[in-house]
Amino acid sequence: MFERFGDLPLHILVIHLTVLLLPVAALTAIVYALVPKWRWLLRWPTLLLGLAAAVCAFVAKQSGEAFVAAIPQLQPLVKVHQDRGNLLLLFVLVLAVLAVAAFLLLGGPSALASGKGAKETKSRPIELITSAAIVVIGVLVIIQTIRTGDAGAKAVWDGQLPPK
Repeated sequence: MFERFGDLPLHILVIHLTVLLLPVAALTAIVYALVPKWRWLLRWPTLLLGLAAAVCAFVAKQSGEAFVAAIPQLQPLVKVHQDRGNLLLLFVLVLAVLAVAAFLLLGGPSALASGKGAKETKSRPIELITSAAIVVIGVLVIIQTIRTGDAGAKAVWDGQLPPK
């Protein structure tokens, strides 16, 4: 199921979406956590991007495993990439859980002049803990996305490009 899309390995297609979506989801969540006056605008995008990132990371992992299963000689070449991808999936799953928690727990003002639609935060300590956790995991997702992509690119392209 995760091996091919048409004539191309699914992993090759999915990673491009993953490399774009994961940092965008992480940055959106970080801004949502740190800028309460923007929460009215970012509440739904943070939730939806966090969940979409988890799905995308899962499909990238499964398609990568299917790709290696189809071409077993790749296994030693992509070991580092695979290990980093496993850790990245864990980070993204935590980000998705925190996005749901932030959606439910963090409040903020409304965009309406009347103030209608404003949401109160459950408690200040919960807001601080949730916000700090989102910032930490968001930064980890961005860093690990870069590290994972770098390991994958090196596995494919190392020694393939002409010298400078």
